[in-house]
Amino acid sequence: MHAQIILFDGFDPLDVVAPYEVLTAGGTASGGAVTVELVSAEGPREVVSGTGGLALRATAALVPDRPGLIVIPGASGRVGDRSDGAGAPGPTGADESIPVLLGRTLSTRLPALLKEAMDHPEVVVAGVCGGSLVLAMAGLLAGRRATTHHMGLDTLDATGVHAVRARVVDDGDLVTGAGVTSGLDLALHLLEREVGPRIAHAVEELFAHERRGTVWRAAGPEPAPF
Repeated sequence: MHAQIILFDGFDPLDVVAPYEVLTAGGTASGGAVTVELVSAEGPREVVSGTGGLALRATAALVPDRPGLIVIPGASGRVGDRSDGAGAPGPTGADESIPVLLGRTLSTRLPALLKEAMDHPEVVVAGVCGGSLVLAMAGLLAGRRATTHHMGLDTLDATGVHAVRARVVDDGDLVTGAGVTSGLDLALHLLEREVGPRIAHAVEELFAHERRGTVWRAAGPEPAPF
């Protein structure tokens, strides 16, 4: 399985680094069955995150029809808008809000590339935290089951998504995670699903991290109201 993890201006570093480390370790544990790279819609470039000017380098352009996994992170920035007028954005937009940073992706080539990826039968698209909102705002998740950070669940609903309050939601070729640390759990679930539980368990043990909650799937009987 080849994983492409997307960088965009203002991305959240933990949304990227957590899946990157888990999947890379999965590649080591599986003898190379998993490979990982950082990509951007624009191609190789240094991309500045929304956290303290931290930058990571995309080494390639996103290839939407390459079989495997594509991971889209959320953004890191202010929550909501300032009312005091303080803190004008710097040259990297370090003081911008998360909704602004996520919304800005819609004016790039990313939505078209993500649509192509989601239309491809051999590609699994995963969203971590606000990454689900990027997909939803681009009109790509209508009618699907997905999750995101709890503060963004209403936005998912407003775009026609069936929002699920779960840490990880597995909707087949769409897998989404909730808050930022859910990137660990999402990546471990994908390792288990695509490579095998023994590999996922070995990585979980290496990182001294135990996954939380039940992965939501559209399987089994409908629960009765409590």
